[in-house]
Amino acid sequence: MKSLYSILIQWSEEDRCYVVSIPEFTDYSQPVTHGETYEEALKNAQEVLEMMIEDDVPLPVPNLFQA
Repeated sequence: MKSLYSILIQWSEEDRCYVVSIPEFTDYSQPVTHGETYEEALKNAQEVLEMMIEDDVPLPVPNLFQA
């Protein structure tokens, strides 16, 4: 799945893992997922988006940046 959403991945010293938020999803509590590695956190974020699409959850409009 190609995602057009911004994905913010940050290390949390408190949680000792990478936490993920998706800025366009301001109506949802953040962070939306996490992972022990950066790669795992990204994979989990993609899975969250896929589940929302499969469950027919209304998705916000992605923020598109012009170069």
